[in-house]
Amino acid sequence: MERIYVGERAVSPATGVSRWVVVDSRTYGLQTEAVAYLASLRARDCSPNTERVYAGRVALYLNYCLMRRLDWKTPGFLGLAGLQQWLIEAPLPSRTSEVRPGPARYRSRATANAVMTAVAEFLRFGATHGWVPATTTALLSEPKLLRFIPPGYDTGEFGQRREVQAASFRFRIAEPGYEDLSDEQIRHMIAIAPRARDRFLITLLACTGLRIGEALGLHRGDMHLLASSRAVGCGIEGPHVHVRRRTDNPNRALAKSRFSRMVPVTADLVALYTDYQYERDRVDQAAESEMVFVNLFRPPLGGAMSYPNTKEMFDRLARTAGHACRPHMLRHSAATRWLRDGVDRDVVQRLLGHASPLSMERYRHVDDAEARAAVEHVDSLKECP
Repeated sequence: MERIYVGERAVSPATGVSRWVVVDSRTYGLQTEAVAYLASLRARDCSPNTERVYAGRVALYLNYCLMRRLDWKTPGFLGLAGLQQWLIEAPLPSRTSEVRPGPARYRSRATANAVMTAVAEFLRFGATHGWVPATTTALLSEPKLLRFIPPGYDTGEFGQRREVQAASFRFRIAEPGYEDLSDEQIRHMIAIAPRARDRFLITLLACTGLRIGEALGLHRGDMHLLASSRAVGCGIEGPHVHVRRRTDNPNRALAKSRFSRMVPVTADLVALYTDYQYERDRVDQAAESEMVFVNLFRPPLGGAMSYPNTKEMFDRLARTAGHACRPHMLRHSAATRWLRDGVDRDVVQRLLGHASPLSMERYRHVDDAEARAAVEHVDSLKECP
């Protein structure tokens, strides 16, 4: 499929502020409705990464409509159903870095569902502003009776809230598993990381459960690592870090939670931070940055460490370690470890910065060892007199 509409990052020459837009590659004109929708994401304080992903998904939808000669405002039931199927059947373009293209790649059903969700939000936004008719948005959802009630969900006194609106165009997929790392794997990752900065970042994520955006958005003033921080106006005792949501970080790192929180840290983590400071002090340009994580080994030296930089670092680590290493796996590992050690769920929820207790369900899974221990425990009861 020819890409007419593309998601692009635009930088204002006057203010330097960057934002994502959808552009017609033939005329370099902006797609007005898509740009307005992306602006609404910024107004809701969505992260720049969310804005980037949604720009690409909306552009994909607009290109599909052009290819099928559909009016994107009124695609109809068959048009939307066709889009859903096309998403998993159309091969993805080969990567530009591939000298010899490998076997064809296809979107997963989970990815297709994510695209359909973005399309539905875009169309509903258009309906709110009078661009899209109500007949289109009526196709996007249908009533569904909840057979299984999620923990904590209130169905009402007479069960009247068991019927909810569910997405019409969505593949049924198995609940995805949440990968974590064993303590041994995490220790190995720290041991093979060649730089003090990287060892500190891995340990910080593993010990605090911070999201990668929260870690990359830390300022040096957020690091209260003394036994007492009263000298800097903080009454919290013991070493800790403050996680704050900022929208002006130079690397566009953004804390997902709108509420600031404090996370205690250990003496071992403080020691690793000290090692990192020695490494950082050898790069003169780093002294000018307030950000905790900065570039020390490639230009721009002293610049805030970005998401792509971090991904490259974890990819290299994964190749050396011989297993997957992603930042969010460390967050999941921290949450799972706390819950298995008997830490109260409310405390874990606060440490992770979750607004809803329902978000905790993804972290508590039963592994093979726990299942075997449970069965062996039952079997041992037979031997009791």
